[in-house]
Amino acid sequence: MARRRRGKIISGWLAVDKPLEITSSTVVNQVRRLLDAAKAGHGGTLDPLATGVLPIAFGEATKTVAYVMDGSKSYRVTLKFGESRTTDDAEGDVNATSDHRPTREEIEAVLCEFTGEIQQVPPKFSAIKVNGKRAYDLARRDEDVVLKARPILIKDLRLVDMPDRDHAVFDVISGKGAYMRSLARDIALRLGSVGHISALRRTSAGPFAEGDSIPLQTLLEMDPEAVMEKLLPVETALDDIPALALTEVEAQRLASGQPVGLLAVAKRSELGTPVAQDGIVCAMLNDRAVALAEIHGGEIRPVRVFNL
Repeated sequence: MARRRRGKIISGWLAVDKPLEITSSTVVNQVRRLLDAAKAGHGGTLDPLATGVLPIAFGEATKTVAYVMDGSKSYRVTLKFGESRTTDDAEGDVNATSDHRPTREEIEAVLCEFTGEIQQVPPKFSAIKVNGKRAYDLARRDEDVVLKARPILIKDLRLVDMPDRDHAVFDVISGKGAYMRSLARDIALRLGSVGHISALRRTSAGPFAEGDSIPLQTLLEMDPEAVMEKLLPVETALDDIPALALTEVEAQRLASGQPVGLLAVAKRSELGTPVAQDGIVCAMLNDRAVALAEIHGGEIRPVRVFNL
């Protein structure tokens, strides 16, 4: 007999402002315990030395986590020149030094080379798997870790401050899978120096913004009922996905795993003819998400059904 899951059935999102020196998993566990939630996960890991927006999904919202992780993210990145570190951030050991310090003009001249689709080698201390093992586990055992370059997207990269000759502060908007530690490392190397991230803050993750995030300590000091009032709908993560309005009968069919004819739904939709194209949509009944569905061959077919 399957073991019954403990905790309350709660569905929705919370945007938490993660503090320093704590893992993303620890944040999730602390908030889950606060609400006594049966199921929770996060929408993209932040390193212990990073702060900022950590979206936490509860219950049925965990089915939409991939759409947050695949979405754009923005960061405030502080690069310290003169020292490279084994982890590419301040946590690691110094493994190279340089006396060269680039000027503002030199930095701004190379930023175009790191914008758009570029090739990036992930940090050795990362969760990338090498022969079935996490790279950081191999690196901690001083085993040779060789990671291949892979394409990532940097949508925007701007130098916003140089508080002193050792530091440069950047605002970055990136796509999925981009490592800010690698970006900082590679910029420093391109400029004839070495460097690492001395501070990192995520300012947005998909639709979740810094201004809407609640500091972790504030949350933990709140009454659970007050926290529940801050819960955002499951659909929050699906803002960029076209929505289709269903009738009660159509919603019941999708919820039971059966396809629905596209033509009648498309005629009622505000999207009009574009909805006839193949792709993923969010099927809605009034303001409630019924399912993530795939449009194919004139039918709307359920992919992930929401039990809301």
